[in-house]
Amino acid sequence: MFFPVKEYGVSMKIFAYAPSGYAGALVSVEVDIRRGIPGLDIVGLPDNAVRESRDRVRVALKRSGFNFPQDRILVNLSPAGLKKEGASYDLPIAVGILSATGQIPDSEIGSVLCAGELLLDGTVRPVSGVLPAVAAAIAGDINRFIVPDANLSEALAIPGAIPVGISNLRILPGLLEGEWTTVADFENPYSVHVPKQDLSDLKGQPVLRRALEVAAAGGHHILLFGPPGSGKTMAARALAGLLPDLDSDKSLEVSRIWSQAGKLRIEKGLITRPPFREPHHTSSAEGLIGGGSGMYPGEVSLSHGGVLFLDEAPEYGSRVLQTLREPLESGRVDMARAGKTWWFPADFQLQMTMNPCPCGNLGREEATCLCTTPEISRYWRHLGGALLDRVDIRVPVPMVKPEDLLVPAGEDSFTVRSRVEESRERQLKRYRESFWKINADIPPGEIQKFISLDKASSSYLKEAVVKLGLSSRAAHGVLKVARTLADLASRDEVSEKDVLESIQHRRYGDRDIFWRTL
Repeated sequence: MFFPVKEYGVSMKIFAYAPSGYAGALVSVEVDIRRGIPGLDIVGLPDNAVRESRDRVRVALKRSGFNFPQDRILVNLSPAGLKKEGASYDLPIAVGILSATGQIPDSEIGSVLCAGELLLDGTVRPVSGVLPAVAAAIAGDINRFIVPDANLSEALAIPGAIPVGISNLRILPGLLEGEWTTVADFENPYSVHVPKQDLSDLKGQPVLRRALEVAAAGGHHILLFGPPGSGKTMAARALAGLLPDLDSDKSLEVSRIWSQAGKLRIEKGLITRPPFREPHHTSSAEGLIGGGSGMYPGEVSLSHGGVLFLDEAPEYGSRVLQTLREPLESGRVDMARAGKTWWFPADFQLQMTMNPCPCGNLGREEATCLCTTPEISRYWRHLGGALLDRVDIRVPVPMVKPEDLLVPAGEDSFTVRSRVEESRERQLKRYRESFWKINADIPPGEIQKFISLDKASSSYLKEAVVKLGLSSRAAHGVLKVARTLADLASRDEVSEKDVLESIQHRRYGDRDIFWRTL
């Protein structure tokens, strides 16, 4: 016996988004309705949250005034081999069913990306990852988006995007009948949390203040070591206030990462200030690098464009510290897990603090250090020679003298930041035809092109390489810091004084030179 099949029209292609590294992947939402026992099946490697959307979508459609088909419904999420996670598939599945059953008006729109979680009354809740979803769709020639109202600011951040916000399924037909215009203004920049530590809080410590300014100006990695209570952590947290605002490209990259991690607050715009991340010393390698049970960014990616601060660095696991070496070198994280590969940007500035010895008394005049030389060596080597070799500025932080605590405050962060910004402008102008923008990122093969030394400076550098046992990377680091010192002084040429000061910042931590009282 032949049973006629009820035919439904499909007016537009529905897409969702699956986080899969920085780029992610577009997911085609296909709906097939046929005769059979009423039910809704979802295929395409969905997780439990996506499977549970069957009941949420069914109830939400009915309570929003739509008819739920009393037929067999099959929803295919393609590509099938990519795992689908989260509740953001609720809205695209609901829109797909309504489109397949003709309950929403035909539209000339060829494709649309949808993202949103449904409550049982049809309310559309905000979801994470809207910003990278819109970016991936734009790259795939899709410029129409239906997103929750609270996520509209994120969608508007991408040039060329034409999003509409939706608060409830009831208004969906009216949205599709409109002209796809939005009246929302993208004028609300979002600043990530950074420590409210001003450089003026540091009393005394002229060498430390100078080193922080140099590190901020050139983007150099920095290590601060000294006895407990000397002000290392306070100084490290002041570095964030010395960095200039993010440029438009970097701001968009940082915001995409934070959105995918679910850390970008709703109803806010792009991140405009460099992020400052301070993970606890018990953090795992997966928490620092990323990955784990899902393809999510770690702390090194969340600090992209900003600072990753490791307080009491030797307390971190040795394996955790060594995972930083590749991101420091390449500016990105490439991961492979169970046959899957993905990547995230990780161009950050590393900042570490530590005691000079296990007991912390080395360098204190009023206390006695009972640590032996081998113990001190092991303590420092916990960082690993390869990681420490990538840190160009190492600063001893002695205890502040009592009389220095009563002196007037020095320059504040705003004043120093203005000099840092001027230095960055000089670097940006110098490297305008290159793929890097700051001195710390000069490739080894380009150093001689941008850094030339006179005879005396070359002699000092050669002597330092021999006496301190510097590697080729370390020698290049000395030159890069010297280039930054010249930029802060508004000079085009690197002088002998710049090289000597750069060597002074680099000499600690190698060949058992751990501390010298200043």
